[in-house]
Formats: sequence, structure tokens, C-alpha cells
Amino acid sequence: MNYLPKNSNGCPRLFLAPMEGVGDSAFRKAMASVGGFNEAITEFIRVPTNAHVKSLAKVYDCNETMPIPLAAQLMGQDPSLMAEMAVEIEKRGAPRIDLNCGCPSNTVTGKGAGSSLLKDPNLLHKIAKSMVDAVSVPVSLKMRSGYEDTSLFKENLKAAEESGVKFITLHPRTKVEGYGPPANWDLIAEAKSYLKIPLVGNGDILNVTDALRMLTHTNCDALMIGRGSIMNPFIFREIQAHFDSKRFEAKDSALIDYVSVFTKEMSADIATERGKINKMKQLMSFLFKGNASLLARRQEMLTTAYATLEEFLAFVMPFLGTTGT
Repeated sequence: MNYLPKNSNGCPRLFLAPMEGVGDSAFRKAMASVGGFNEAITEFIRVPTNAHVKSLAKVYDCNETMPIPLAAQLMGQDPSLMAEMAVEIEKRGAPRIDLNCGCPSNTVTGKGAGSSLLKDPNLLHKIAKSMVDAVSVPVSLKMRSGYEDTSLFKENLKAAEESGVKFITLHPRTKVEGYGPPANWDLIAEAKSYLKIPLVGNGDILNVTDALRMLTHTNCDALMIGRGSIMNPFIFREIQAHFDSKRFEAKDSALIDYVSVFTKEMSADIATERGKINKMKQLMSFLFKGNASLLARRQEMLTTAYATLEEFLAFVMPFLGTTGT
């Protein structure tokens, strides 16, 4: 079975990346209202060593982004608990379960999870295999190129592949590099030359040109886009349109509609007015940065004080209908 098939026009499968602190439920629902990608995935669900997996699994809702499937990403360092959690998530309808081997946060790596697993290919293999053996749905793995360096790069790829995961997503920066230097796409090409299973390329895809360059440069099988989708929520539609030999033309109200969905979903989860404004500013910071006609107003948007969310929206919404997206 080909887990990453191209569509009839040759477009690779497109994944909305998991992004802790940014790519939450409200963002995923807003992106699903725009569409264009084949699958979304949750931010990591932490499985600590004292986890009560049945309770933890309740955070996952397989219907959240319908009709677009929503996979679940798990993060932890205990093979048996990760397997138990995978079983509970499968029971809740997950179409796929992903192992996080990439989170660079010190609070995560300090507990032996996330990108810390890249320091020990044997443990990475053991955890991934325990999850693969526990469930019938596909298990995948998302990793960085290494922890401090890439000295175990090939060993980690081999450990992942031999665990039985169906595909690997590679973000080609080390843990220590964080999000600073440009993603090293040469490492994706190198990984592709090693692997027999499919490889998803991730990192620094901000527009259609970047997407096409990554496919050509790396020969990867599919694309996962994170930051590029926050800056331009239509990026997946634009990539699909390219392969359909068309040009994607968003309607004038498209950005307003997208932000309206985000606002509605976000407001249900945040209690304070200040919290809502800060969350909206986070989204708008990326959106204004990614749009040439909004960029000039970005600093004003970020630094102006607003008493209410309604006041903030009254300022930004008129700009969103005049972007020429």
C-alpha cells in the first residue's frame, strides 16, 4: 500500500504541520475551513511517566477538522505507556498516530522526550516499535536531523525505518539549531537516498515556489507545511492549483472568513479579554508578515493597545478585505 500517493494531477500529499503554541484547535479548524491539505495533525500530546492514558486521550477529537482527517501526535519516553496511549487514541478514531522526535523545547528534552530521543537510536526504535505493534492504524515519526549535531542522523533514520513506521517526516535542523538557520534541504535528499519507506519534507516552505523547489531538490514524497500556512492560509490551495494547471484566486472576503472562524473557535477556549487579544495578535503577526499589502501595518497592529477583542477586530478586519490575496 502506498501511504503517500500523489493525486491524479501529480500533486503530492500535503500535511498541515503540528505546531505547539500556534497550531492549536482554533487554528486547525480555521485552516480546515480553507482546505487544500490532505491531513492535519495535533500538537504533541505529552505522555509523562505517570500518565493516566485514558484521561489524557480525551483531548483528541477525530472529528475536529472534518472532512479533513486529523492524526494525533504523541510525545514521551516510556515505550509501554506510549503503546498504551496509541491504543487509546486509536479507539478514539485516529487515522494515524505520529511519534514526536523533534520538539526542541528544553522543558521537553529535559525529561527525555521530543528531540532527546535522537541521542539514543535504540530507545527511538523501541518506542516507535511499541506503538507500531500496539495499533492497526499507520504509525509515523517526525524527527529533526539530530540533537547537537547530525552524527547519529543515519542511525536514527534506520532505527525509525526498522521499527515499522509507515513514513518519516524530516525537519532538517538539529535541536540545538532550533528554528534559527535555514533548513538544510540537502539532509532531506540524503535521507531519501537511505530510506525504503516514504519521506515527508518539512521546513522553510513559505510559497508555491519553495514547495516545488523542495520536491525537486530532495525528491521527497510529500510536503508538510507549518509556519508557511500561518503566514498564508491559502498556501495549500495554491500548491494544489499549480498541479491542476490553474491559478488560485481567493474571494475578497476569504481572509475575513478565515479569521472569523479562528475568532469563534479561539474565543470558546480563552477566558480573558487580554488573552483573546494576545492570541489574535499572535495569528495576525504571522498573517501581516506574510502579506505584502499588510506588512506596513504590522508594527502598528502589534504595538497599539486595545481594550477589547471587538476593538482589535474593528482595527484589523478592514485591512483583510483589501489584501488582493
